[in-house]
This record gives sequence, C-alpha cells and structure tokens, in this order.
Amino acid sequence: MKKIKELTVDEQFEMYVLIKNADVRLAKNGKKFIAFTFQDTSGTVDGKFWDASEEEIKRYKAGQVVFLNGKREIYQGNPQVKIMHLRTTKPEEPNDPALYMERAPIKRDEMEEEINKTLFEITNAHWNRIVRFLLNKYQKEFFEFPAAKRNHHAFAGGLAFHTLTMLRLGKAIVKEYPQLNASLLYAGIIIHDLGKVIELTGPSSTEYTVVGNLVGHLVLVDEEITKACAELKISDADEDIVVLRHMVLSHHGLLEYGSPVRPRIMEAEILHQIDNIDASMQMMSSAVKNAEPGTYTERIFGMDNRSFYVPKDI
Repeated sequence: MKKIKELTVDEQFEMYVLIKNADVRLAKNGKKFIAFTFQDTSGTVDGKFWDASEEEIKRYKAGQVVFLNGKREIYQGNPQVKIMHLRTTKPEEPNDPALYMERAPIKRDEMEEEINKTLFEITNAHWNRIVRFLLNKYQKEFFEFPAAKRNHHAFAGGLAFHTLTMLRLGKAIVKEYPQLNASLLYAGIIIHDLGKVIELTGPSSTEYTVVGNLVGHLVLVDEEITKACAELKISDADEDIVVLRHMVLSHHGLLEYGSPVRPRIMEAEILHQIDNIDASMQMMSSAVKNAEPGTYTERIFGMDNRSFYVPKDI
C-alpha cells in the first residue's frame, strides 16, 4: 500500500491515515466543513470534508485513525486530497496512532547521547547548570515533542532533532570563527526552543496550548531560565544570565517575527542565522524529495509561500 507522499496527481487510493488536525470552518454558503490534515509516516496532506453534519464533526477528531478513500489533486500549487469516502476504523484494523506518526530520522538515544556530550563543552558554570536543570526538568517532552505544529520539524522528536542539527552547525561555525563564545552559543542553541514543550500539546495531534498562544515559547523559556536561577541560587542579575536570556529572547531575529528584542551580541545573531538555516533546509528538503526532477515543489508556507525548482541532469 502506498503512503501519502508517494501518491501521484489524479491517483485514486484507499489507505489508513491518522487525522493530525480537524478544524471546523464555515464555508461561503454558510455550511460547516472540516479542514483535515491527514498523516502517515511519510508526511501530511490536507483535505476538506464539505457539508459536514454535527454528527460527523463529533465523529472525526484529531488523533484518530480513519480509512480514507480519495483522489490526490493539486490546488493552488499545493497537494491535497479529494475525499470520496471516509470512515472510522474497526477494532480489528490497524488503528494505533503511533503507526502513522512521522518521526525524527535519528533515534532518541542517539540524539540524547550527542546533546549530553555537548554539555561538557559548556564551560561557564551558570550556563551549564541552567541547561542541565532544564533538560532534566523537561527531558521526556524535549525528546518527544515536534518543533512546530505545521512548518519545520513538525514530527515526533523534531524539537530534539532541530536542536541537534543546529548544534552541529554551531560547532562548525565556531571552528571557523574562534572569536565566538562557544559555551554561550551551545547553551543558547540547546534551550532556545525549549519553551515549545509548554507552547505545544505534544507529538500527536499537535495544537497550541492557551499559554502557548497568548505568551509564546520565547517568553516561556525566558521564564524557565528565571525559575531555574531561583532553584539553583543563581542571581538573574549577573551578566552571564542576562546574555543567556538575550539569546533566547532574540532568536527570531526581528520584532515582527515575535522577538521582543533584536540580536545585540554576536552569538545571538549566529543563533538566529543557524535557526533560520536549519528550519529552511528542513522545509525545502521535505518538499524537494516529493518532487520530480524538472518540476517545482509544492508551495512552502514557511518560506513566503514559494515553490522551488528541482533541477534535472545535474
């Protein structure tokens, strides 16, 4: 049986899929429909269930495995499925959501080992203690959560995988530019997105929590640093703590992208650039691998809705 990302345009199919998202919306004719995101281990695809009844809205929820009969189509440059028939699974059918979840390409224990080794390279005592404290506090979530709901690294283990890839980039850059404070850069990389374990609900049927929507992960991790300082009897007025907080608060780079401040130290600027590189590469790589040479990828929302050409014969 083919997987979601293996389907070709106009191909009809039947398959078991996980409902990753099921958002109820109102059509122009005033009738309700369900905007689905279906998922299997290869990725996701959207589909709309028109004229949904109240009973159907109650029946199809995020986190549920369903049997989908449909047709793969393209709409405004993006793949989608035309839903021809949809039903819930029977008890004897493969209905464990874990069977359909996309996961990080590196095993958890390998990511954990490599990140833990890097902790010994954080030589500033305050930064080391804070990073270890927060990783211990949120160890389970950190290695299970995605890095986002939809855009980059939106799969189980995506948060840790994103962090690990950024660490590898950071180490390469430090070798080229030894004037950078390696300890500060590595500490900032490891905890820069840790607030997402509070901002998001988890790897299955990922949604934003109330505090995630209203406060956001940059401020949430800044609060976690302050709490860690209180627990560890470290003054949050010390300059090394202030610059660590600056690293996480500025990592989106621009005020309009959610950073309360712009990067004002070298390591903060590099953290921001590395974050952008890794997020962009993951989004582009996922799109390119599902496009044939000589064609364009689907439009990537997180990259200004651009599509990318896949060169042939080079």
